Amino acid sequence: MCGRYVSPDESAIEREFNLVHSEWQFPPCYNVAPTQPVPVVRIVNGERQGLRLRWGLIPYTAHGEAGKYSTINARIETVDSAASYREPWKRGQRCLQVASGFYEWHVDTAGRKAPYYIHLKNQPIFAFAGLWDKSFKADGTAIESCAHITMPANELMREIHNAGTNPHRMPAILRRDDYAVWLSGSLDDARGVLKQYDASQMVAYEVSTMVNTPKNDSAALLEPVTPG
Repeated sequence: MCGRYVSPDESAIEREFNLVHSEWQFPPCYNVAPTQPVPVVRIVNGERQGLRLRWGLIPYTAHGEAGKYSTINARIETVDSAASYREPWKRGQRCLQVASGFYEWHVDTAGRKAPYYIHLKNQPIFAFAGLWDKSFKADGTAIESCAHITMPANELMREIHNAGTNPHRMPAILRRDDYAVWLSGSLDDARGVLKQYDASQMVAYEVSTMVNTPKNDSAALLEPVTPG
């Protein structure tokens, strides 16, 4: 689940996460898809660092090559035991995967599958709880990648996200006050901030099926549509 989302530009990220100006520049993306480079924030030498990583975690042991299974989402129930995620989890390789909102699909009683856009009510930029890893290809090229954690859905997301092979789930959205703990706290403290986001602070509405095609990438994707 959460296979598409919206990410802001670099200047908005720098303001939200108090980053020293970085040598990165990119526009907002309104239809982020797996394998694309996505903005994250992590701790390096005690300081917050902003960079873009491949979305879809490639474990250190994979020699820089993506496997045949999707690794864009790490389930909270198995994040400390699943082969792709247990080592990044144990090593504390945590990051903030930055977003402005995300899409999920809902199937109505007539069998119509419609995308919904979900964002936070009073926070234009937020972060999924993410993990990152670095893997090296045979020629020595380093591939850095990430995945975000998912969990059972809150009441809003349970109603919306009823499609696909893993329904009734949602991304682990961090509260602003928990960013520091997620980035540099102990394993126990980091797990403690993985909680369902308050549904009353989230907004969801139906959007166009244009979002179904990754090549469509414009603010028009966020415009609400009237269910037909």
